[in-house]
Amino acid sequence: MDVTRDPAVEGLEVFCVGGAVRDARLGWPVYDHDWVVVGATPEEMHRRGFKPVGRDFPVFLHPETHEEYALARTERKAGHGYTGFVVHASPEVTLEEDLARRDLTLNAMAESPAGELIDPYGGLADLEARVLRHVSPAFVEDPLRVLRAARFLARYAGLGFTIAEETRALMRELVASGEIGHLVAERVWTETEKALAEPWPEVYFQALEACGALAVLMPELAADPEALDEALGRLHCLPEELDGEALARWRWARLVEHLDEAARSALAERLRLPRAHAALARQAALTRELCREAREGALPGQRILGWLDAIDAWRRGERVAPLVSLVSLEAPALADDLALAWRLAAQVLPTTLVEEGFQGRALGEELARRRCEVIEAALAPPAS
Repeated sequence: MDVTRDPAVEGLEVFCVGGAVRDARLGWPVYDHDWVVVGATPEEMHRRGFKPVGRDFPVFLHPETHEEYALARTERKAGHGYTGFVVHASPEVTLEEDLARRDLTLNAMAESPAGELIDPYGGLADLEARVLRHVSPAFVEDPLRVLRAARFLARYAGLGFTIAEETRALMRELVASGEIGHLVAERVWTETEKALAEPWPEVYFQALEACGALAVLMPELAADPEALDEALGRLHCLPEELDGEALARWRWARLVEHLDEAARSALAERLRLPRAHAALARQAALTRELCREAREGALPGQRILGWLDAIDAWRRGERVAPLVSLVSLEAPALADDLALAWRLAAQVLPTTLVEEGFQGRALGEELARRRCEVIEAALAPPAS
């Protein structure tokens, strides 16, 4: 958008900041823009038709584009966690002061409407050197920056980016101080879910493990480093092409499928995991256990029926195909058997048994018996 011709911002000192400036120079897709307004007041933004959305600091939505315009501000640490800051926004705050409060140098660049780069903290040099580096020692004031640094690494690792050693040291310092433990569950999960949708999600967890944050935030995953390494290798082994929330949900399921039910539940509760993510993780774990048993010997029809019951296949039939596809990644023959078993068992309908006079408990028992019978018949080895 050409803000120089925008009546809503005409006369304001406006700069594009953050992700759009960074990604445009990386050749990465730019989906939206964030703007900083220097020298203005909330009252002036109101008069121009901007809608306030910031609860803790003055952020406004453009009356037409709905992009975010924030008044330049500074922050001062006054408590624990990522919310423990006193925010100061006034017309006297400069652009350089606003950029100084940001986490990484490549996020502390701005661009004027004329296309001039404002880069007081060396973001472009770090971008070209493929380094994620903190802007200032104030990095240690916000524990969320540990997760953000790890998430940006998950996005750009394939481009050769690394976290600067001095920034890794500050990440370790944030963990050692106990400050990381003050992060609320919602923020931890928000950053983790975003990381799971990045191109290289495994490095997010590796970076958190390296600085000690994983042991604090997700101790169930950190408890067994060897199992974690195996789990991270599964993040790119998914049942189908996915994107967005579905991609993050499946990657989470693959990440935690090796945990026992108690550990998965504890982790889900700690992170206040969305119900759909917790449910899929449980289904993936049940499927993993089925595969393990199949490697040890032929599965009886009753066991396959139990798996279908456990994933609630009769009411949620759409769950079966993706889980069977997941099995096919490691055990194609078993996947074929499960697909056939499901197709045949699903044809045994309770309405048929009701017509035959079954009801109540007897109906459920007969339904299970007949479904098991068709599965056993379908998977029985051919007679010699």
